[in-house]
Order: sequence, then structure tokens, then C-alpha cells
Amino acid sequence: MNKQNTSLFLIFCALFSVLLSVSVWVLSLFLKFYFPVAALLVIFFFCFVLSFLFFNFFYQKIIFGRIETTLAKLRKLNIITEIDTSKFADDISDPIERFNAEIIQLSNDRQRELEHLQKLENYRKEFLGNVSHELKTPIFNIQGYVATLIDGGIHDPKINIEYLKRADKSVDRMINIIDDLETISQLETGTLSLDLERFNIVEMVHDVCEQIEIQAQKKNITLKVITQKDGIKIFADRFRVRQVFSNLLSNSIKYGKENGETSITLNPEKEKVTITISDDGIGIEEKHLPRIFERFYRVDKGRSREQGGTGLGLSIVKHIIEAHHQTISVSSIENQGTTFVFSLPKN
Repeated sequence: MNKQNTSLFLIFCALFSVLLSVSVWVLSLFLKFYFPVAALLVIFFFCFVLSFLFFNFFYQKIIFGRIETTLAKLRKLNIITEIDTSKFADDISDPIERFNAEIIQLSNDRQRELEHLQKLENYRKEFLGNVSHELKTPIFNIQGYVATLIDGGIHDPKINIEYLKRADKSVDRMINIIDDLETISQLETGTLSLDLERFNIVEMVHDVCEQIEIQAQKKNITLKVITQKDGIKIFADRFRVRQVFSNLLSNSIKYGKENGETSITLNPEKEKVTITISDDGIGIEEKHLPRIFERFYRVDKGRSREQGGTGLGLSIVKHIIEAHHQTISVSSIENQGTTFVFSLPKN
């Protein structure tokens, strides 16, 4: 019981004792029985003590006992948690104050949960809309090509093979979207187990650079690997790490400038290797950076779709890095370039 409530409680007991003593004195006058002042003081004292003990018992055992029983049941059902007294500046040893604090905490927790659920619902709606839109484009393309072939185009040697190739490309796009969605789902739910092994990260980076060399040459972009030594070993999933470099380097070339440069810097530390991939391309507006790793999020929707890809690459990259218990960050200046920094474990 805090000081304020204790004072009020004592005042109440004193007033009750005075009222009871006066009532006894008035009753004695009607009965013509004289009470000396000392007797009245004794009556007042006993009334005060008894009233204090009674009301304190009633307050602590009956009222707060029921409150504690209710709170215990709520905690057992995980509806509320044990109160964190550090959040409250006032003394909450008083039962009613504690109950009030519990209710405030419960209200705040439920409000945060409601906001979180609202965000998830908005994210779900946006995600479903993105998935349907991404799949709708190749489906409509296939439908158009097949309809043209059925309507007689199959007999026209100028378009039949070309339209079949285009339809096949759209099918590949759908397969890529579904495969990427499955990968993200497995990474998020933890059902995708990493095949960890020790391998040379420098050799892998050179292999990926050779793989996309033709793509880089079309825009005359130079791929530059910067490392202190050639024998840097990491302990990770080789296939997934290759996915990370392929996605980031492909994006660097897609959105890089003609005659530009992309550098890959590997900096070995005690327990991890920090990798920095920088380009001097078109960059990303600051307002887009917080959402750059979201599924299907595109900075420039029209231009991004023209460049190809599923719109899931950076989301997959982030999940792969986090599955290795590491982090990734991005910084960018519009028309100056973009830099991705992430780490991979050595042990």
C-alpha cells in the first residue's frame, strides 16, 4: 500500500472510530448512563484498531485476493504476463495500483499486437496482389501466343517457332517465380536446411564473375575483385551463397551505367568475412531503401520488369544471409551508385 493510500486509509479508520465513539456517547445520554472522557478515548482507540484490522483484512484478503486469483488465471492462459515494475515510476506495491498497472500493461500489449496484426494483414494483401500480378503477366503472354498459333499461326513459318520460343520463355518466368517463392517460404519457416561446408569464397566470387562476364560486356562494365589474399575460407551453404552473389552482381549490371565498374571487396575478420559490393550505377532513392528487401518490391516497376527477374532476388538474398545468422545492409545515392555490405561466417 503506497503512502497516499495509507494516509487515506488511516483517515477513514479515524473518522469511523470517531463516528462510532460519538454514537456510543449519544446512546449513553439517552440511557442516562454517564461515560467518562477516558472511557470514550479507550472506546475510540479500540474502535480504531479493530476497524483498521478489519478493513485491512477485507482490503488485502478479500478484494486483492480475488484480483490476484483472476490475474493468476489470466497469466496461466498467457493473456497477460508478469508486470514489469521498471516501466512505472510510482510505487505499485498497493494492490489496486498493481491491478491498475496490470490493466494498463495489458491494454498497451494488446494495442501493439493489434497494430502488428494490421501490418501483417496489409502485407498479406499486398503480397497476394503482387503474386497474382507477377503470374498474370506470363500467363496472359502464353495465352496470347497459343491463341495466335491455334488461329492459324502454327502454319506460318515466320511466327510459329518464334511464338513457341516466347511462350517457353514465359513458362520459364513462371517457374522461376514459383521456385523463388518456395525458397523464401522454406527459409522463413526454417524447413530449408542449409548444406554447410568449408570452401574458398574468393574462388566462388571469381566463378560468378566469369558466369556473368558476357552480361557485363554488353554494357562494358568492369568486374573488380578486391581481396587481401586468395585463400579465404568460409563455412556456409555453397549453393545459397552463390545465389547471393549471382543476384547482387546481376542487379549491379542490370542497373549499372555504360562503361561503369562493379567492385567486390572481401575483408576477412576473426569470425566472419565482410563482403562489400559497390557499383557506380543509377542508384536508389532514399525513400525506397527501407523496403528494398521486400518481396516483389520494385523501385521502378516498368523498368524493372523490362530488365527481367522475378522481383524476389533481394528478398532471397536477405533470407539466405539471415539463415547464416549474419546481416546485410544497403546504402545508395541516386545517380552515383549502390553499395551492399553483408557478412558470412568463417567457422
